Amino acid sequence: MNLKQLEVFLAVADSGSFSKGAEATFITQSTVSQHILALEEEFGLKLFDRTGKGALLTEGGKILMERARRLCDYAHEIPTAMERFKGVEEAFLKIAGSSIPGEYMIPAALPLLIRRYPGLSITILQGDSKEVLERLLSEQVEFGVVGGYFAEDALEFTPLDKDEIILVAAAGHRWAGAGTIVMSDLLQERFVVREAGSGTAQAAFEALREAGVDAEAIRIAARLGSNNAVKRAVMEGVGVSFLSAVSVERELSQGALVRVPVQGITINRQFYLVQRKGRDLSPAARAFAEVMRELYGPAARA
Repeated sequence: MNLKQLEVFLAVADSGSFSKGAEATFITQSTVSQHILALEEEFGLKLFDRTGKGALLTEGGKILMERARRLCDYAHEIPTAMERFKGVEEAFLKIAGSSIPGEYMIPAALPLLIRRYPGLSITILQGDSKEVLERLLSEQVEFGVVGGYFAEDALEFTPLDKDEIILVAAAGHRWAGAGTIVMSDLLQERFVVREAGSGTAQAAFEALREAGVDAEAIRIAARLGSNNAVKRAVMEGVGVSFLSAVSVERELSQGALVRVPVQGITINRQFYLVQRKGRDLSPAARAFAEVMRELYGPAARA
């Protein structure tokens, strides 16, 4: 069975005539008969009754007609869909972002992206950095934006902006207004942290270890699954936390959180645009990458 046979079958069914079916499909009547015979032999069923009133569908033919119609209609939509795909018209794009990129960077890029490509529809999946990379590797998304580099041969990482990770506390905390604290003070306080796969948590604890702080001695009051949950817990006095400066700009300006400088510790991490190596990107994905590099790439920082 092939698409041409089904198109011929539908032409005969719609016209009720082998000769009219031949005219509609631009082939000879004998070729039409061959196509119908091939279908009948494949299914082991008679598809038409040849009567004085023309070719009438059998009950088996009616079942085939219903399904063949859907299949042929869908097949005829393919060229249009592919042309739209090439032009980023009515295109669909799935991307994934870890906490900070997914909540702040990607949404900030959407107005420019949609303005340039108004027919583009975007789905953003969020998770920690490891979940974003897993979605890439399983081909659920074309691009990911994460706050850390992970050794993975199948993925290509393109550097974007850097982010500073700072220690924050509630406005009423004893460290508020106390000036710079020393590293040993960190061991006397409870911390609220993200889950293990978080790029923010990874960068913070690596920096503490490099500064000589025993990260295992840090007292963890709570591990929470989102950046907003951590901020809320800190504001409620559950503990302090290392958070992305990008993510706490509003809370710092409103006075709900305060920045606590730590002597000898400056924590910076890199954001990355991630894709699968050696894979051809859709036009929609290329458009997204173009906007992200424009807003957050080296040229934007120059």
